[in-house]
This record gives sequence, structure tokens and C-alpha cells, in this order.
Amino acid sequence: MVERMTLVEKVNVTSGTGWSQDLCVGNTGPANGVGFPSLCIQDGPLGLRFNDHATAFPAGITVGATWNKDLMFKRGKLQGTEAKLKGINNLLGPSMGPLGRIPPGGRDWEGFGPDPVLQGVAASLVIKGIQEAGVIATAKHLIANEQEHFRQSFEWGLPNALSSNLDDRTLHELYLWPFADSVRAGVGSVMCSYNLVNNSYACGNSKLMNGILKDELGFQGYVQSDWLAQRSGVASALAGLDMTMPGDGLLWLDGNSLWGSQLTKAALNGSVPMERVNDMATRVVAAWYQLKQDNKTEWPAPPPEGKGGPNFSSFTDEKIGLIHPGSDDKTKAEVNKFVDVQGKGDKGHWHLARQIAAEGTVLVKNEGGILPLSKKGFSQKRDTEGKYRVGIYGEDAGPGDGPNACPDRSCNQGTLGSGWGSGAVDFPYLITPLKALQSAFDPESVDIISHLSNNIPVKASASLLNERDVCIVFVNSDAGEGFESWNGIRADRNDLYTQKGGDDLVKQVARGCGKGKSDVVVVVHAVGPVVLERWVDTPNVKAVILANLPGQESGNAIADVLFGDVDASGRLPYTVGKSLADYGPGARVMYYPNGVVPQQNFDERIYIDYRHFDKEDITPRYEFGFGLSYTTFELSDIKLTEKKPKSALPAPRPDSGIVPPSYPTEIPDPSTALFPTAFRKLKGRIYPYINSVSEIKHGKYPYPSGYNDVQTPSPAGGGEGGNPDLYTPHLSINVTVQNTGARKGKQVVQVYVSFPKGVVDASTGDEIDFPVRQLRGFEKVELDAGKNETVEVELTRRDLSYWSRGRQNWVMPEEGKFVISVGASSRDIKGSVEW
Repeated sequence: MVERMTLVEKVNVTSGTGWSQDLCVGNTGPANGVGFPSLCIQDGPLGLRFNDHATAFPAGITVGATWNKDLMFKRGKLQGTEAKLKGINNLLGPSMGPLGRIPPGGRDWEGFGPDPVLQGVAASLVIKGIQEAGVIATAKHLIANEQEHFRQSFEWGLPNALSSNLDDRTLHELYLWPFADSVRAGVGSVMCSYNLVNNSYACGNSKLMNGILKDELGFQGYVQSDWLAQRSGVASALAGLDMTMPGDGLLWLDGNSLWGSQLTKAALNGSVPMERVNDMATRVVAAWYQLKQDNKTEWPAPPPEGKGGPNFSSFTDEKIGLIHPGSDDKTKAEVNKFVDVQGKGDKGHWHLARQIAAEGTVLVKNEGGILPLSKKGFSQKRDTEGKYRVGIYGEDAGPGDGPNACPDRSCNQGTLGSGWGSGAVDFPYLITPLKALQSAFDPESVDIISHLSNNIPVKASASLLNERDVCIVFVNSDAGEGFESWNGIRADRNDLYTQKGGDDLVKQVARGCGKGKSDVVVVVHAVGPVVLERWVDTPNVKAVILANLPGQESGNAIADVLFGDVDASGRLPYTVGKSLADYGPGARVMYYPNGVVPQQNFDERIYIDYRHFDKEDITPRYEFGFGLSYTTFELSDIKLTEKKPKSALPAPRPDSGIVPPSYPTEIPDPSTALFPTAFRKLKGRIYPYINSVSEIKHGKYPYPSGYNDVQTPSPAGGGEGGNPDLYTPHLSINVTVQNTGARKGKQVVQVYVSFPKGVVDASTGDEIDFPVRQLRGFEKVELDAGKNETVEVELTRRDLSYWSRGRQNWVMPEEGKFVISVGASSRDIKGSVEW
């Protein structure tokens, strides 16, 4: 197909048509001569942005908190199913960057947590689910885009974005790890990020895209830019960018693309070799074929050839609307067909959304076993009517002005189900905690009052609080993407406390609930870690639940956990510290630029989140991986089986024997790229055509030094995800898990690796420092009361290796002892074995 394409067709399939020129957030041009359609590319990581009748799934951070591999895959499968039914070819998710270096970071909630293994497992399973449904998934954002402030040129008043500066080992062992898992899962697309990496824009960084992603990791799909993240034309093409999105140039809606006709000119004048243009187009078409989107029954052609393509518009909610809303074309058609993709009855997607939200809810405090609550209340008499008196407090318990009151969810009002930005979606509905609790409690035996504000007037305090037997308080903390701000929060949070007076509300309720003698339950909805120190040790605050971002089934999910309809089985995908300072200097947002090109040095290297807490011996409030259950478990009989002995290096890079496609590389006659006769140009739209052959000027392009040198392939490469031997199991860890409690429940078996001490890298002479322990595997198991099961976790060569900057390869220490620890969290270690 690519061989039969003309140059302008190759350019068309690699260039976006421009923001709002078509119906999706991203649209490529077609190659009509060979039957390749325009592609609809749409956000995002938790559902379908700018869509109706689609599911608002729990956010990535909530999925990470489930630690449930089956749910991760199923969520991806339903996301892909919904996308396909809406005519979306390429879904922009999952997100694994930002990883979560900075706890207040605005977009941390889109990913699965700051540990690379948890992030990588979740990302790969979501990708497999999306692509099993026939939709191209996108691993984003490559790489080290860890804060919103200064992430993008001009968005923050500066001409340049921030540069994330990090060393080679940190890149590989932390930030690149989940991308390797994504490539190994067969992801069709990778999105490069806005920021600079070591002072080279990520979308123009040849080392990153050509050297690491495509060679070392063996990525076979296409690299697309984040929206306006491309900052050069020829240079980014040579550096490995394959698709520009949304097609506009350096500014929104400028109609002056860095590619489009400019890429056509660059190919015609020899600046961009035809081999590179062919490679771009091949990668796009290959992903399309790989996902079987050439099947005309499953993927009918868009109008006028067929009735396929997107059946929604990102730019109007009306049934009839402009088909090219960003242009001067006033042609209208039925752009929104309101196709319901949420599933029906027993197959309704809300079932999975509710299960994920419940399993992603983490119970961190439960003194006296106050939870689960009884739907009938206390059995003993509590007042003259004999009713159990419940108080529900906080704006976060209620509907506010509705779930979709602000564009892209860019305000904190009502109950918090999602962060804001392009990773958010329109809620088809949002079940509030108040509504669900009112429905669940038995009105015959329970009396409920509610106050849906974070401010309880002094005069009303006694009537609202004094006579309550239990008080349930809902508070939250919100953040989002950099193009929106709310109430002084410019995407990244200003601190880690609850917002809108949430901490004061908890303290007020605790003082007044039953005159300070009744029990208080606090539920926190948040985009990430929240510092709880202002009230967590208050004597009558008996239970604390971190419910993350639960999506549309929020209220039902929290009710399921509060009443024990499901076990409290969520585990923290991050560390909850006692202060922001506890996370270290690298955990702080750079709120003020330190130069025209802000420089953010990742001096903490691989020591983020629990790795930092362990290294500095800081006691967290609640550690990574922690979470309480309504039953109890015992982990015992830990056994290690060696499957393969230690050896320093992986097997030599294999030769796949697969010859890449080869096409003619002659530069075509410029006249073949001219606008067709009587062609109608739409204002602002990006086209691949040139106006005149006189535009083609030949000269000597200033290729970078070494451009023509033959590069040695990375020894760490050789397959999707890297050298296949990196994924060879070396150890099998078996542990017996027993439910020692009185009810069914779920436990997460977590396997951590501590590397030998005194390891010296032979290639550099450097002594290698390692975290105290690193998560390397996990399994979640459900057991009936009294039952046990043996759980196996395999550890691969990569799990037992470090990245050597000298060898440019993964190295397994051969001397000394590894310690393999099995536990219920990063600090609750139940037993260890040596290897």
C-alpha cells in the first residue's frame, strides 16, 4: 500500500489536518488513491473525551490502586470497544508519563502510580485490552513530563518548555520501564511529550525516538506528537517523529504546519530522505493493518465512500453541525448520532466501572473495626425513636452544579470523580455518595441528615452534629492539565492538603459529632497523595478511606466498601507522607522559572516515592502498597526456585531475520505535488500540496554531525520491549496465602527485590547504589474464609538487573546475595529468601 502511495499521500497520512478541522481531536488526511482512510484520533486514558453515551471509567490512579491485573485488562477492552463503536481508530491512552515523581503534579492521576513495575504492568494490560478490541492504543507521554508548569512553549508565557534533565540509568530504570512494557505489549502508537529532555525537545530528540524507542525497544508503530509538541520540521522528521498532531504549527489554529506542504517540500528538495518519509507512512499503515482496521465490515469507509468514520463531533453537542468546524466551510451534516456504547443490562459497562472504583478504594484506618457499617444501624436503642443517627457532610458528598459543570472538568465542585484536562470525559451520570448512602441505609432503622458544604455555620453545628451516632465526612483534592486552572491551582496542586477547607471540616465534625464522642469516618477523593496529619490522629476519627478518583459509579462504589458488600481490597499505588517535604527536594513543583528555558534536574535519580522514604529512613503515614482488609491474611512458606543461574549480560542481540520493506526512493517530479486544478482550499486546513514547483529550492541541508555514520544497534535491543532475553524468568517465588479471617477477601502478594551490596560496574569502576527494595512483581488473590492458595511470581532477568551506562546494557550482579522479600506492602515484609 505504501509503495503505491504518492508523496502527497504519504505526507497526508502523517500530518494532522489542523485543530478542529474535522470531527475528532486529531485527524489525519487520507490516501484515497490506495484506499487508506483518514484516522480519527481521540482522547483519552479513562474514556472518550468530547463524547456522549460513553462510560466515565475510574482514573488510572484508581486502576493502579486495585492491583488487579484482570480488571486492568478488562477496562482496556471496554475502552477499546467503546472507541471502536464511536468510529475512533486511535485512542490516546494509557498514560504512564508523568510517572509520579512530583506528588502535586497535575496529571499524575492519569497514570497508575509512581512505581515503574506497577505502572508498566497496568499500562501493558490496558494496551492489550484496547487493541484486542481493534483500536490502536497510545503509550504517552514520552518522557519525563513530570509537572504542568512550563510543560509547553508559550502556554506559560515563555517561548520554551521546561527541560527535564536526567541520567541514563534513571531514564531506563524508572521512566522508560513502563514504555518498554508497552512496546512489548505491541502498542501501535507512542506519543512524545511537550517538554525538553536534556535540553532537546522530546518530539525532536533523535536519541530518544530513534536510538532508544525504535532501536533499543524495537518499537514498530508510529510516534505522534502531543498537540503542538512538535517544534521543528525537518529536524523532527530526521529525529524519528512519524506523525504531527493536530497538524498546526507552532501556535494553535495558525494553519501554518511544520509538516503538511512543508514536509512535501523537504522531501522534494532532498532535506528529508524519501526513506524517512516511507518509514513514517509505513509505521502508520502497519499499525492500521496490525489492528485489522482494513476490514471494511468492521471498519467501513468514512463518507462519501461509506458510512464509517467518527459518529460524533468533538466541537458541538448538537445533532447537526459543521463538518469542518475550524475552517471557513459552513457545510453542515449530522455529526452527532448519539450512539450509546455503554453496553446494556448484564453487559453494561457500569458493572466494571463500579468494581474498579470499589477495588481501587483503599482503607487505611479502621480502629475498633468500625467498618463495615450495618445498613440497619446499631441494634441497641440510640434515641427515642430507636434509630441509628447518621450525618453526612461535605461538598464532596453531593452533586454540586452537576458533574459536567466546567469545561474538561476544570473545577472542583460537588463530588470529585476525575481530574481535569484532556484526560477527562463528560460524565453520562455521576452517582454521588449521598445518593448511594441514602439508598443503602434502611430508613426504618436509620435517620440520615446531610450538609453538603465544607462550612458548617456555628449556629447550625449543634443540630447537625451533636446527636449523631456516626458522622461520614467527604473531602477532596483536585488537579489537572496545564491549559486550565481553578481557584489559584494552575494544574499542579499548590500543596498536598485537602482543598476548599476540607481539613477544617473534618476537625469541626470530629469535635461536634455526638459532642465529640461519636465515631467519624473520613473519605478522601483525590488525584494523588494527600497529607492527613491535621486530623488523622484525632481520637474519634476511627476510619479513613482514600477513594482516589472513582468515575461515574463513585457513590455506589464507596457504599459497597463502607457496608462491606465487597472487601476493602485496594492498596496504595503511592506513599502517603506526613508532609510534602518528606518526599524530598525532587518532589516539589517548579512554580517559578529559573531561566528562559527552565531547567529541572532529576538529582534524586531513581529515589522517588517509597524508594526515597526507604533511603532516608523516613516513616510515612501510610506506605506504598498498604491497605487494610475486612479479613486477615497470612503469608507463609516462601520458596525460591532458580530457573536459570546468574549471568552478567543477556544473550547477544538476536537477528530477527526480518527484512524491512523497501520502496523506490527516487524523488518524484515536483509537479506531482501541486494542488489539483480547481481545488477548494479551506481556511486553516493543513494540506500536503504545494502551490508552485518554483517553491522547491535545492541546497545543502545542515545535517547534524554524525548523521551519515552507520550506528551500531543497541545490545539491549533485538525485540519488542528490548532484548528478548531480558524477559527470561530466572527465579520463581512461591508463597502460601491463607485467609485467617471470618469472611471472603482479597490480598495482594507483593514481591520486592534488594540487590547485593558492594556491586561495582566493571565497565566504569563505579560502585552501584540500589534502593532498599524495589517492587518487581505482584498478584492479587481472592480467598474464602479459612482457605489458602499458593501464589507464584516469576522474576525475569530485567527484574534482577541494573542499567549500566558504561555497557549501555542491563547487567545482573553475579557476586553477592539478592534478597527477595514477600509482603503486604513495601514495609510490611512477611518473609525473605536469598539468591
